[in-house]
Amino acid sequence: MLKLAVLLSGSGRTLDNFHERIKAGTLKAEIKVVISNLASALGLEKASKYGYPAFHAVGNQAINDIINQYDVDLIALAGYLKLYEPPEALQKSVLNIHPSLIPSFCGDGFYGHFVHDAVKKRGCLVSGCTVHFANEVYDEGPIVVQKCVSLNDTDSPDEIASKVFDIECKAFPEAINLIDEKGIDYFWNRS
Repeated sequence: MLKLAVLLSGSGRTLDNFHERIKAGTLKAEIKVVISNLASALGLEKASKYGYPAFHAVGNQAINDIINQYDVDLIALAGYLKLYEPPEALQKSVLNIHPSLIPSFCGDGFYGHFVHDAVKKRGCLVSGCTVHFANEVYDEGPIVVQKCVSLNDTDSPDEIASKVFDIECKAFPEAINLIDEKGIDYFWNRS
């Protein structure tokens, strides 16, 4: 069972998903700490309500000082909107979810609605999400899981976002379970 630090910047919908799946026994993980770079993030309120230690911290050093106080195997970026640099001991242990099928619509500036607007403008017939390990470059670490959704010509960017988020709720826990099964190094060494 993996021990998680969850970093977020917003409403905590992914935290909700993790919490529900852990309670249901379908996510083999334990949340040790939740940290947000925004003091007003609803995700911090949810973390406290769920009983997880919850902190506001700005900057990598402040975040890492908190993480170093907990026994953590994996850092899950759950809607964390900054480039994050982990403590050296966890350099290869940062997992992110991106709302497109990498290598499409990714990199600096491609997050949230910017991705879904670009998918719509390009006329894509599919979109999806990618769960990948993060490194020092946006969206370039090893891929763990990708899931695809079909799109209709009439889908708005908001409808695309909704479809993609629905599949994210399956992909992120699946990726964590896969990492628990195969180990972190498997994904960094397989290519």
